[in-house]
Amino acid sequence: MLSAFTFANVSQSEKDALLALYNATNGSSWNTSWDIDQPVSDWYGLTIENDKVVAINLSFNNLVGQLPNEISSLESLRVLNLSFNKLEGELPKTLTTMLSLEELKLFSNNFNGSIPSEIGNLTNLKSLELYNNDFFGEIPTSIGNLSKLEILILSSNQLMGKLPVSISQLKSLKVLSLFDNALLGTIPSAIGELAQLEELVLSNNAFYGNLPGELAQLTNLKTLLLSNNGFKGNYAALKDKLPNIVDFDIDDANKKGALATLDTEDDDD
Repeated sequence: MLSAFTFANVSQSEKDALLALYNATNGSSWNTSWDIDQPVSDWYGLTIENDKVVAINLSFNNLVGQLPNEISSLESLRVLNLSFNKLEGELPKTLTTMLSLEELKLFSNNFNGSIPSEIGNLTNLKSLELYNNDFFGEIPTSIGNLSKLEILILSSNQLMGKLPVSISQLKSLKVLSLFDNALLGTIPSAIGELAQLEELVLSNNAFYGNLPGELAQLTNLKTLLLSNNGFKGNYAALKDKLPNIVDFDIDDANKKGALATLDTEDDDD
């Protein structure tokens, strides 16, 4: 007699979405491929709970091609990790309808285009890691809607424009890494509201102006990397105000702390 488990499997629409991913990314040439004649539960890199695909981890698996729109049919997906592959093209807009997503890890691919303005719809995201791609354009203002976000890494892209003030709404954020882009402007003083922040990496951009005194409020900071920008300010004074700092980089021009910006602002309080 066949057990009930034999019949347990994902829906046809979810299977179709997985097959669309397989076909769009040259699945037959993956490092570890899928035998699509076998049950979906046997396919590499999938986590299935209650007949729903909840996680896909196909990192380092030689995926080549573009993400298909059909991926949005995986409505229960919480983790999508396609890092270290050869994926290209723009992110499908349908990705921003996958409201169960908690981790979106697409780093170290060849994605391009802008980060969809609808990214703010993914309000369950805890980790958004898009670094080491070719994304361009501005960081969408809607990113401030991701109130559960703990990790935001957009480094090593071609992003430009200013840091959206809405980032200050990410009260759970622990890691903000934006190095090696073409971001510019001043750092909004509201960054001091990110009380949980442990890592702030802004190196290799075109930021300028005085460092906001509010940075001294980020007492959980362990890593603060600011070099290769046009910042002014007394870095040494800032470092003294951050009790947990471990990694701290500064430009030669700021080593002497010519401008005691932070001390001056403290005196005004």
